[in-house]
Parts: sequence; C-alpha cells; structure tokens
Amino acid sequence: NISATKISILYRPSAALISKYRFDIYRKVPKDLTQPTYTGAFISICCCVFMLFLFLSELTGFIATEIVNELYVDDPDKDSGGKIDVSLNISLPNLHCDLVGLDIQDEMGRHEVGHIENSMKVPLNNGHGCRFEGEFSINKVPGNFHVSTHSATAQPQSPDMTHIIHKLAFGEKLQVQHVRGAFNALGGANRLQSNALASHDYILKIVPTVYEDLGGKQRFSYQYTVANKEYVAYSHTGRIIPAIWFRYDLSPITVKYTERRQPFYRFITTICAIIGGTFTVAGIIDSCIFTASEAWKKIQIGKMS
Repeated sequence: NISATKISILYRPSAALISKYRFDIYRKVPKDLTQPTYTGAFISICCCVFMLFLFLSELTGFIATEIVNELYVDDPDKDSGGKIDVSLNISLPNLHCDLVGLDIQDEMGRHEVGHIENSMKVPLNNGHGCRFEGEFSINKVPGNFHVSTHSATAQPQSPDMTHIIHKLAFGEKLQVQHVRGAFNALGGANRLQSNALASHDYILKIVPTVYEDLGGKQRFSYQYTVANKEYVAYSHTGRIIPAIWFRYDLSPITVKYTERRQPFYRFITTICAIIGGTFTVAGIIDSCIFTASEAWKKIQIGKMS
C-alpha cells in the first residue's frame, strides 16, 4: 500500500501543470477518433497545390520591383544651373556639310549662329549630303534652335531641307525597361518626301522627368510632346530661306518614377492569410461533403430496413 501511494504521488500532475493545460487553445484530438476519407485526401492535395501556386505568385511579386509614377509642380533639377542638355542627330541627304549649321536663341537674349562646340558633321552621298551630330545646352526658358544655312558664308539659292531625325533627346538618358515615355519622340521622323524648299516647324512641350531607384539615387531627364507643320515662307522681298525649327517650351508639371519593393512584413502577412484562409475554406468544404455523405448513407440504410 505504501509503494502504491508513492507511485500515485509521483504521477499526480501538479496544479501549475493543470493550469497550463487550460491555456492550450490548440487541443489535440486522439488519432483513433479521426476518420480518413478519399474525399478528404483529394481536397488536401488540391489545397496544397493551390497554396503552392499562391505562394509562388506572392514570392514573384515580392522579388519584383514595382515602378510607381506621380505628378507634381516643381523644378526637380535645381542644381543644373538653369540648363538642359540636348542631343541632336539629323541627316540632310541633299545639303552639303559646308552649308549646314545650328543656331540657338531664347527669351533670355541668347542668339548664337553657327554653334560648333561638341558638334560633328559627317558627309553623306559622296559629299552631297550631311549628317549633323551635336550636344549643347539650352536655358530653361522658351526658345528655339534650328538647323539652317544661316551660318554659311554664301547662301544657296535653293537649299533642300528634306531630312531624317535620328535622335532628339533632352537631359540624361534613362535605360529602364518598364518605363515607357516620349524621351525621343522625334526619333525616326522621315521628311525625305517633303517639299525640298519648305521649312519645318517642330513645336515641343518639354516635361521634366525624375527617376529614383531603390537606393534613392535620382536621375533627371526630359520627355516631350511634339506637333509639326511644313510650309514655304515668303516675305515682301521674296521667298525666305527654309530651315528646320525646333521651338520649345517647358511644362510646369514634373513626372517622377520611383522604384519600390513590397515590404517584408506585408509578404509574411499575405502568406499567413493564404495558408490560414485556404485551410479554413478547405475544412469547411470537407466538412460539408462528409456530413452530406453520412446523411445519405443513413437515408439509404433507412430505405433498406
């Protein structure tokens, strides 16, 4: 009797241990009391496949970088000194390089004829044509720059201003795959079939653009919209020498592209919601099917009896 009493004392659970059991909200059901079914197995497999699909989808979205754009009114590049870099590449296949020049003027009083700094002329068609490539800066005020024969020592009688624009871009070049913008809206413009004696007016609306990567580094560029017209100009002295005009004005609206990545806590929250929600819905479906099947079996047994 004494030994049995000792054994019962050794295996008697303490009050503290019993109180801990009361806080267990995940009560365990003995395995002998559960009943596996083919329907439950099928739902379990579908549930796991569905959760794996959602998990991979969320993982892809978490790894990928999202680009968000916004609009605001401001001058984003205040450290530029009020200047915008311009890159121009244009071919005039029927005008000699000695006659081709670039003129720049704006509302701040700048008037430059025959700009040659950072520019290059490449002969085309055995010297009968010319490709002009130049990089220059303009002030952040309305103005124009134009390709013409104004800087030539002797003006031709009938200059042919038919042309192809390979590139016209403003600011820093952005090489980002998922950003679609009009950074080189005139690239590929072909006016070879135009009137050889006509002037060409390209009216540009320049839109400041900022791109900020995940590290917070900003790059400044400019997009632009364009409208154009072609005409033969006359004055009281006769026909005016044609030119290719690029008249520009700046938009007060700035477009900003920002790289963003989904926060880690949001990714974890979504994964928990996927697992919990899928298990809950699958459990409800399995319970409904099992209850319906058991009720049907009872009905069949009642009919046989």
